[in-house]
Amino acid sequence: MVTSLLGDRAAAQPREDAVRARVAELEARFGDPTDPDNPVGYTALLEADRAAVPFAAGEALLDDFRIAEEYVPRALGGRLDGMDTLVRIMRPVFRRDVGLAMGHGMTTFMAASDVWAAGSSRQRHWLAGLLRAGGKAAIAQHETAHSNDFVRSQVTARRSGGGYLISGGKPMVNNLERAGALVLFCRTDPAPGSGSHSVLLLEPGQLTGARAAVTARRTPVGLRGCRFAGVEFDDCPVPGSALLGPEGSGIRTALRSFQISRTVIAATAVAALDTSLRTAVRFDRERSGGWQAGGGGRDGGRTGAALTNAFVNLLLYDALAVVATRALHLLPAETSVYSAALKYLLPRVLTETMYDLSIVLGSGFYTREGTLGIFQKHLRDVPVLSLGHAGTVACQATVIPQMPRLARSSWFVEDEAPAGLFRLHGDLPPLRTERLSLACGRDSLSATMLAVSAGIDGDGPVERTLRTLAHQLVGEFRDVRGRVLALEAAGAQATARPAKFALMDRYALLLAAAAVLGLWDQARHGPDPFLADPSWAAAALHRIARRLGTRVADLPAECETRIRHEVQLRFSTQTSYDLYSTPIPG
Repeated sequence: MVTSLLGDRAAAQPREDAVRARVAELEARFGDPTDPDNPVGYTALLEADRAAVPFAAGEALLDDFRIAEEYVPRALGGRLDGMDTLVRIMRPVFRRDVGLAMGHGMTTFMAASDVWAAGSSRQRHWLAGLLRAGGKAAIAQHETAHSNDFVRSQVTARRSGGGYLISGGKPMVNNLERAGALVLFCRTDPAPGSGSHSVLLLEPGQLTGARAAVTARRTPVGLRGCRFAGVEFDDCPVPGSALLGPEGSGIRTALRSFQISRTVIAATAVAALDTSLRTAVRFDRERSGGWQAGGGGRDGGRTGAALTNAFVNLLLYDALAVVATRALHLLPAETSVYSAALKYLLPRVLTETMYDLSIVLGSGFYTREGTLGIFQKHLRDVPVLSLGHAGTVACQATVIPQMPRLARSSWFVEDEAPAGLFRLHGDLPPLRTERLSLACGRDSLSATMLAVSAGIDGDGPVERTLRTLAHQLVGEFRDVRGRVLALEAAGAQATARPAKFALMDRYALLLAAAAVLGLWDQARHGPDPFLADPSWAAAALHRIARRLGTRVADLPAECETRIRHEVQLRFSTQTSYDLYSTPIPG
């Protein structure tokens, strides 16, 4: 096993070296964000946030880096060779400013991913040329009048001659005013059903005059630097060549692209939590005059526990983020469940992590200027990522209907996931969007929890604790399966609906536990001594078990000491708090 793993690493090394070089270059360009004289540091970006304008210096930096090429597949002249690469490239941007990352880049990527998946060769090459020349794309799916139920579209497109006439409006479209391409989701058939909607690829510059009007820009509470505006159509003519994919394929295209966008955006959000943790550690050090073994600060034990809890939260969430991202390539048929679980957990992990860190910051939690101000900004920005048509309710609606079939035919039956799913730097096959399934009835990630838990050896207190926790979570998973099957046998009773939501919540946490165990199992043979150590995996499973309401013993003292030491070590050595341990400035 070790020989095979080393061989895989050697084969993947050129790609890994290239990714690390691009990440390092971008980090170096951004520089130390805490330096008040840094034109792209916290001081400058918070000034732009207060003014509710795009962060111009940050956008200029990304343009000079040619960030748009990261959204364009290599086959079309760009640098995109995998979703894991894109996540790692975008984390330096999210670490500084979620609004900059979304407004300048990820909105364009969300629109482009629909074109790469469903567009004709002409459409793909046209958009690739636009992006590589520095242009932007916008996507119009939100339905604010219908709680973001995107299939209740307020925009219709009816056949007229060789094209369409568009009517209706979209009130919130990011980057609409400066986009060279607009991906528009609209109803093309008044009859209900999966073939009722289509997608159009438009050039906003050609939609001028009285037939298409941009409505007033809106300033949101979070992502204040993003440029949101609306658009109203009145029998606006567009050519038939604007159709993206076959007519009536819009819902299927959207549900597939949601799997990509949910995963990538939720995975990059880890970087904002990274910054929040780093901000709290810096504040604690400055307040206490240096970290002590007990934890620093005026209440060392409580402060130290808050920092380690936040770090463990970040790691367990990143474990599922890494796995879900790699599953897009390795297990595309199963990704609908993993991407939805990841996006579902984002607001929960954010809330718990920010609460832990607020203990450290105290009254500094409310500061909106200086180095501490970035904490408040992330607190406002990150929750916005969980809203909309790919938000929490949509994620529940994706997973809950699949659970009975998974319980019957996959859980405790499926073979475990491939080892490559858990290798941080392993090579990946090309993304095949046509293999993304809306529901396949398989879940090999959970099978990994069963396999790894059965093979945890070692007699040390941390190994024993990890083994016990893993077995307890397998028992929780067995209980979830039994309850899902019992609900299915009881029939569609209204009183059973709340129970389904609770079971989905438990299932999402168990998937995170499976990801932790799979990553730790692979890391035991890797070069990172912290990830090879069972302490972080035991702490993550302990956190998950307590969320599930499982009665668990306290962690061994050496486990908490190891994690607390890693928190301070990564701050001192300027290393990111995520699983990739990336060198960062400041």
